[in-house]
Amino acid sequence: MTVQTEILNLIKQAKTIIIQRHQRPDPDAIGSQLGLAEIIQASFPDKKVLAPGKQYHGFDWLGQMDVVTEADYQDALVMVLDTANQPRIDGEFYQAGSALVKIDHHPNDDAFGDPQWVDVEASSTSELIYQFYAAFKSELTLTADAAKLLYAGIVGDTGRFLYDATKPSTLRAAAALMEAGADATAVNRIEDTITLPVARLSAYVYEHLTQLDSGAAYVILTNDIMDSFEIGDASTAGVVPLPGRIDTVKAWAIFVQQKEGDFRIRLRSKGPSINGVAKLHDGGGHPMASGAKAKDQAEIETVVRELDQVARDYEKEV
Repeated sequence: MTVQTEILNLIKQAKTIIIQRHQRPDPDAIGSQLGLAEIIQASFPDKKVLAPGKQYHGFDWLGQMDVVTEADYQDALVMVLDTANQPRIDGEFYQAGSALVKIDHHPNDDAFGDPQWVDVEASSTSELIYQFYAAFKSELTLTADAAKLLYAGIVGDTGRFLYDATKPSTLRAAAALMEAGADATAVNRIEDTITLPVARLSAYVYEHLTQLDSGAAYVILTNDIMDSFEIGDASTAGVVPLPGRIDTVKAWAIFVQQKEGDFRIRLRSKGPSINGVAKLHDGGGHPMASGAKAKDQAEIETVVRELDQVARDYEKEV
């Protein structure tokens, strides 16, 4: 029995299914979460399907999150999507159900859940959910809304198909989702649109980006800077890819100060593997895209030195 078959059997047996994702979500987290919820609800109308998590205004176009209580988890099948480790799960009751399933495309450093379907070669968890539908399309229903959600997740995690994670299977999945009703032009336009404050912050990032001789680069966005642009941490996702557009930048870090004073780190790369650096600083992720934390300026300087070394080592390898 494949893990996908095992997951389908658990879905069939459950009366209540609660689908969760990670905190501070991106289009893949929400797209896979709500896309799977839509597929299950359309396929099994008698089941109660809930998708909890914090609602972010910027993702209202994808859908609304459900409000759940601990009582909802009694005898429920809980499915956690696109979440590498348990501290990042958005929701406190995920262990209160009768079974816990993990579906993800990040490295499985925190192997929670049984069964677990983790495929680090997949472009996104949304692509995995499409694969799940495709494997059982005689039993499952893919609505146009579900197709839009999964397409949005794939587009988000591949950077509009620019990243190395894009495989032939990714493009085939995207095409199939378009055929199923996803409006690719509309989704692409929404995901490519930024607000005026983000546009101004983008200019600041380019102007203040520090690039090292190794090809490593970084910028620090303090609370004062963020306040001057009248922007919050959730809006900084739009500036994260920017340094990668510079031809001489190989790997980069965006340090975003949090209200408590520490820093969230977004690490990206066009070649050097940077998830090792992330793991040294309470983080992790993909070799080309990871996240971490820095408690102060001293730790920021440490991360910059380590990123610089990773970029130098990569130069010797190629």
